[in-house]
Amino acid sequence: MTTRKFFSISLLVLLTFTSLGMVTSTAFSQNVESLKVGEVKNFIISSKNPEIKDFSFIDGDGKTHQLSDYRGKTLLLNFWATWCAPCRKEMPAIDRLQGEMGSDDFTVLAIGQDLQGIEKVKKFLKALNIKHLGAYNDKTVTSGRSTGVFGLPATLILDKNGREFGRLIGPAEWDSEEAKNLIRYVMENPSSQ
Repeated sequence: MTTRKFFSISLLVLLTFTSLGMVTSTAFSQNVESLKVGEVKNFIISSKNPEIKDFSFIDGDGKTHQLSDYRGKTLLLNFWATWCAPCRKEMPAIDRLQGEMGSDDFTVLAIGQDLQGIEKVKKFLKALNIKHLGAYNDKTVTSGRSTGVFGLPATLILDKNGREFGRLIGPAEWDSEEAKNLIRYVMENPSSQ
């Protein structure tokens, strides 16, 4: 085989695999974009799937937890506050989502950003009759800021590797079929980075 023929065949093989990669990438993008409808139409898919840095927060008993404690699960990570009217509106849907889909593979982690502390969070959740969510708070608000969240409510979906799939700023009915389909997609397609 001549060098020229070898080069031509190698180039053809390279172009074929490159084209297949583009088709797969395009198909992936189109598939994900088709999930952004209804309640999650404003969901912003992360282009780089960054790993979220670890942070601390406390539970209703004052025990400290780390985000890394939840590694291995897909997370709906919600930042909210008791004074936030849109947060109050979306909290029952988030609670229903946890009640329906919470498992060894998925959990809703709703972390209050309330400067008045965990007692205020506990009273708020009790007043709304929240049954499935734990009482969590970070009165330093560094958890939200470390993830680039500056408005509430803000919800990130993290894959089981702790990487951000995407986020939605503002309220949504997180127990809607559209939202659940998006979550299921992330559960089935964790990042490989």
